[in-house]
Amino acid sequence: MDTLWTTDIEKPNYQSLCGNIKTDALVIGGGMVGILTARELQSSGLDTTLLEAANIGSGVTCGTTAAVSAQHSVLYSDLESKFGAGLAKEYLAANLQAVRDIADLAEEIDCDFERRPSLMYSKNSPEKMKNEVKALNSFDFPAYFTNDLPLNISASGGVIFPDMAQFHPLKFLYGAAKGLKIFEHSVVRKIKGMTAFTDAGSVTAKHIVVATHFPFIDRRGLYFMKMHQTRESVMVVENAPDLGLTAVENSEKGFFFRNYKNYLLIGCGNHIPGKENEDFSNIALFLKKHIPDAREVCRWVNQDCATLDGVPYIGRYSPATPDIYVVTGFNAWGMTSSMVAAKLLTAQITGQKYEFERVFRPSRPMELPPLISNAARSTVNLLTPTLPRCSHLGCALKYNSSAHTWDCPCHGSRFDENGTVISSPATKPINLPSRPKI
Repeated sequence: MDTLWTTDIEKPNYQSLCGNIKTDALVIGGGMVGILTARELQSSGLDTTLLEAANIGSGVTCGTTAAVSAQHSVLYSDLESKFGAGLAKEYLAANLQAVRDIADLAEEIDCDFERRPSLMYSKNSPEKMKNEVKALNSFDFPAYFTNDLPLNISASGGVIFPDMAQFHPLKFLYGAAKGLKIFEHSVVRKIKGMTAFTDAGSVTAKHIVVATHFPFIDRRGLYFMKMHQTRESVMVVENAPDLGLTAVENSEKGFFFRNYKNYLLIGCGNHIPGKENEDFSNIALFLKKHIPDAREVCRWVNQDCATLDGVPYIGRYSPATPDIYVVTGFNAWGMTSSMVAAKLLTAQITGQKYEFERVFRPSRPMELPPLISNAARSTVNLLTPTLPRCSHLGCALKYNSSAHTWDCPCHGSRFDENGTVISSPATKPINLPSRPKI
């Protein structure tokens, strides 16, 4: 995927796995969370190996908008009502610590790190934003309400998080990866016991972390039931103002904004793969109204995993696999969540205490309404009698005429026009007997 972050940057290269090796800890997946977790594990004294299916940072990480903020799409006032003030406060504390940890590491890496406040605004719910401030203040965090919104956005107010940040994600990731034992172009086909098998070798480990965006071990954890995937469109423009902050709309299909050097990134979307195709029309209309002189530089679409309750799953994969760990479901907020996961999983693996572990445990109870919605969507597509079928669990695929891909409405797997996997959880290609009719 070509994005703003892949321009004018030298990518490190690593050899592929060839042969069989043993290690203390194996991390599968070379995105932000995999690299940070491998770094933490190695720093704790464990011999650590990382396997990446393509190139490190080439998946979701290179398409992120890279806001380093504890202000996520899920509202803390909502978390408080769902789980109680204690868990909501712990979720905030974990992500605020992650901002500090990333800032500390960024001092060692040239990654264009800069402090900026973050803003969440609402078009028509000022009371919701004020309740959010009230909840955050009760947690001793100095968030505040504002009516001063950028770009003359028509809204009823927003919440400011002071002292958040942003950076160049690939510069940060490549710097963090230095000194790690990494094998690229090494697709893990299966895990048997504590051995991960690729086409050219295997890695046997005492501990395994699955950091593959969407977990690919279907028989454990039921993650295909507990999550869905969404896609977001991003456009980069020049000749646009510097907002001085990152901003996100509190709406399912709302906008996101951040600056980088002379560019403005605008994100919009949150549609389910296989249900809707990529659409940049809302961004184009926004630019025409608010920044008519802006000039497009590039655009792309990124994909994220969403959990049923808005909180990532980080911890042991399942009770039956005590030495295999999972990290997934960042709900489009992968920067601080990646650091949280790296710290949490390293603590679990090394037998240390992580203060906020209970918030992210994968085995927590599932919310019934979104679980039923997920199951219904999967059932409909499983019973749809059309070809081709997804190699993951057999759902009927939909052709995406915008991206020229086959997308799975059930769990978000995607395939190119040759049937090759380009997005997990599918790991095997599909058979395409003929070209789709458009």
